[in-house]
Amino acid sequence: MTRPFKTPDYEATLNLTITLRDALPPNHLARFIVDVIAQLDLSRIYAGYAPVGGVAFAPEILLGLLFYGYATGIFSSRKIERHTYESIPFRFIASGLHPDHDTIANFRKTFLGEIQELFVQILLLAQTAGVFKLGNISLDGSKIHADASKHHAVSYKRLLELDTELRQEVHALLTLGEQADEGERQLPEGLVIEDELTLRQERLTNLAKAKAVLEARAQERCAAEQAEYETKLREREEKTRQQGRKPGGRPPQPPTPGPHDHDQYNFTDPDSRVMKNSTDEGFDQHYNAQTAVDQASLLIVATSLSNHPNDKQEATPTVDALSPRIGTPDAAALDNGYWSPGNVKALEARGIDAYIATGRELHHLSWETFFAKQPVPPAADASPKVKMAYKLQTEIGRAIYRLRKMTVEPVIGLIKEVLGFRQFSLRGLSAAAGEWCLVCLAFRLRRQAVACVDGRLNVGAVFARQDDERKPFGHRLLKKMDDLEPERPRSAIPLRQTPRGVPPRAGTLLGGYGRGR
Repeated sequence: MTRPFKTPDYEATLNLTITLRDALPPNHLARFIVDVIAQLDLSRIYAGYAPVGGVAFAPEILLGLLFYGYATGIFSSRKIERHTYESIPFRFIASGLHPDHDTIANFRKTFLGEIQELFVQILLLAQTAGVFKLGNISLDGSKIHADASKHHAVSYKRLLELDTELRQEVHALLTLGEQADEGERQLPEGLVIEDELTLRQERLTNLAKAKAVLEARAQERCAAEQAEYETKLREREEKTRQQGRKPGGRPPQPPTPGPHDHDQYNFTDPDSRVMKNSTDEGFDQHYNAQTAVDQASLLIVATSLSNHPNDKQEATPTVDALSPRIGTPDAAALDNGYWSPGNVKALEARGIDAYIATGRELHHLSWETFFAKQPVPPAADASPKVKMAYKLQTEIGRAIYRLRKMTVEPVIGLIKEVLGFRQFSLRGLSAAAGEWCLVCLAFRLRRQAVACVDGRLNVGAVFARQDDERKPFGHRLLKKMDDLEPERPRSAIPLRQTPRGVPPRAGTLLGGYGRGR
């Protein structure tokens, strides 16, 4: 006796009639995005359209396709166009229409500024619905590959060599032309002196532009290194005064002015920079993408982008990107890459309590570290670094800073690993910054979709599904902070359940929605 099997009937399946309502449940991400867009003010986008012309696709359609595409790891306008034919969620968002890839790409490029304004509007919707309340934030950065090849770049040393070579070729071509005019020499067949000279003059012009940019960058870098050098000198003098002897180690060296031989200029995306890869020991063309995440809700509240290879200059621009309509965070946790006395002063001037690591935190700390007694407060005239180190060792400091690795780091990891966003599609610092904002907005929509009920943006009951005997570790930390500072309650903001020391899982952060489904 053979076992029976359920066999497919593909011809009958092709004639099967289904409705999109049956295929997309009420809590589907596509329906959630459509409902969110319906609540947005799109007047600035509509104002960007000319009053005359053919029938255009409504901005709601193109925004929905971009939001859902980026939220499911589909960043190419050509792939989005194809999915309007093949994918049920995309067909629903497009309302059965099929915008071509040029329309999608032009809309994305034209209205990047307006999309950044929608970033704030959608966050205000979450705030109004009770899903989000700004408290403490965590900042971190990551290198994202630019739409540029490092093979289309030139170093400063090679640039000078090429400039010399091209000028010698121009001189040789002019000499050859004079000899040909006087009849002393016959030109090779197919050689046109004017075309060759024009080609080399264009290259010389491009090299001159690259040289000017590299020299300007070198001047900017020298000013930053000089400030850092003076800061290190002051710290060394402070140690000498406190210890009564000259500290060990090499003294800091002043910066070398002018461009370095290895400084590079990229011709495909001049705004990008050569930076160290985060996955290996190599170097490539990157941008430095910054993210600020609310510690309680894990929602991205601010983004910024730069071409600086380290994070020391990124704290202030990222915090300033936070809209005043959202509020001011109580505190900010940043790793040692952001450490500088200037960043501490800048955050405090904005009413934000800064918790910035002064050195790399060791892994696998012993239990004595967690249960050690409170350190002795530093002297009033101690250096800012000593004061910050003490601040991080207090109960409040450890509670706030410990949440950093469980909030912003998983968010960036999910954007790069789960969504698969590792390279920009747009070139130029301004365009890439707009696309990074779009990526973070789409990711946050997935996060906010956890709070959807029947496809509507309602009060986030999901965030309140925690009973008293299963409070997460982060909530216990906030409760301890409430005991220490009762005038600043923090534990009222619900947190997702997270075991001790374990970041939230991808499914938790993304609300259980699969890629492309």
